Amino acid sequence: MSRRTLATKLTTVTAALAALAALGGCADQVSSGTSDSGGSGGKGPKVKIMVGGIDKVIYLPAMLSQRLGYFEDEGVNVELLSEPAGIDATTSLVAGNVQGVVGFYDHTLDLQAKGKSVESVVQLAQTPGEVEIVSNKAAGELKSPKDFAGKKLGVTGLGSSTDFLTKYLGVHAGVSTDKFSNVAVGAGQTFISALQQGSIDGGMTTDPTVAQILDKKIGKVLIDMRTPEGSKKALGGLYPSSCLYMNTDWVDEHKDTVQKLANALVRTLEWMSTHSAQEIAAKMPSDYAQGGEGLYAKAIESTLPMFTKDGKMPTDGPATVQRVLKSFNPNLKNATIDLEKTYTSEFTQKAG
Repeated sequence: MSRRTLATKLTTVTAALAALAALGGCADQVSSGTSDSGGSGGKGPKVKIMVGGIDKVIYLPAMLSQRLGYFEDEGVNVELLSEPAGIDATTSLVAGNVQGVVGFYDHTLDLQAKGKSVESVVQLAQTPGEVEIVSNKAAGELKSPKDFAGKKLGVTGLGSSTDFLTKYLGVHAGVSTDKFSNVAVGAGQTFISALQQGSIDGGMTTDPTVAQILDKKIGKVLIDMRTPEGSKKALGGLYPSSCLYMNTDWVDEHKDTVQKLANALVRTLEWMSTHSAQEIAAKMPSDYAQGGEGLYAKAIESTLPMFTKDGKMPTDGPATVQRVLKSFNPNLKNATIDLEKTYTSEFTQKAG
């Protein structure tokens, strides 16, 4: 074999190996759960934030901040990732795979009871934004939480906030958690399919899934917790939910970066309070509007009352969350929770 032929073969092999390596890298990226939005493009510190369902309207401020360019304005490079259930997002944070989570505040109490110090640094919402839906088939016998006994109820994941709230509604109505079954069905199309196929009798979900179910006329609203009034009626008070929470140690060591994140998110909340649902929808990725642009804007409009305007924790919110969780959660029932360590106002006071 001539030297030229050998060199040609080696070059071909090298190119093939490089191609395989590139494909492997692509596969790793796909399996990581990274959203197709990528990073914010900022040149500052890189921060990975896991969102418990990035296309859910209840977590809209995270993506909207990126779309408006506010993270980049602050000089922080944010990479938004997505997990369909909040419990999976929490697991990523505890494992150290991400620096923050946009999920429900109630996880900070649950984690403290398990010896983990996690705190909300920006409180995005003052109500759950959740809706208990009942299928048309089960509507005749499932008219309130008093009828939960013997029913299969959909939640995003076991140990998720929808799981927590569903259990509370049952217990508060006098139905113990062993009398009904919570079924992990995710959100979006998987929730809708479970409802249509009869795998669940009802369940707890958010917009835009709620709007799609009502538009398809396959279910009815049983309990609406998207507004302050709905939250107080169902839970006895405001129930702070969507927030950016992070490990306390990381926050203490990266205060400048956390302040930048808070500045961006509070600026987004202020922007949302002065713009219509249609204007907000127009800023979001087009594939979030799976039921059509008009239906997506309607879903945003229905959910807007849940959001704060300044990122601050509602005064009595933490106590409401603690009361709800202690009513059914064995980990919290006899635990002493220091609520002041589950959130901080340090960064939102300086933002805006």
